[in-house]
Amino acid sequence: MLIIKAQQFRTQERNKIDALERLQSFIAKATYVNKTRRPTKPSRNAKRKRVDKKTQRGKTKALRGKVDF
Repeated sequence: MLIIKAQQFRTQERNKIDALERLQSFIAKATYVNKTRRPTKPSRNAKRKRVDKKTQRGKTKALRGKVDF
């Protein structure tokens, strides 16, 4: 059992319409199903960019080592 209370308007007729609209929106929200996300793999270019960034970062960190005189 579901009770929807509507007292926003002065007339009973308008309150009934308001209650029915809210019931319809409630049912519409309850029946909506989100689409499932299909997992995708990273593209070849994205993989290459990631590896390039990693190597560049490694080179930068290697330069921070102790200097041998």
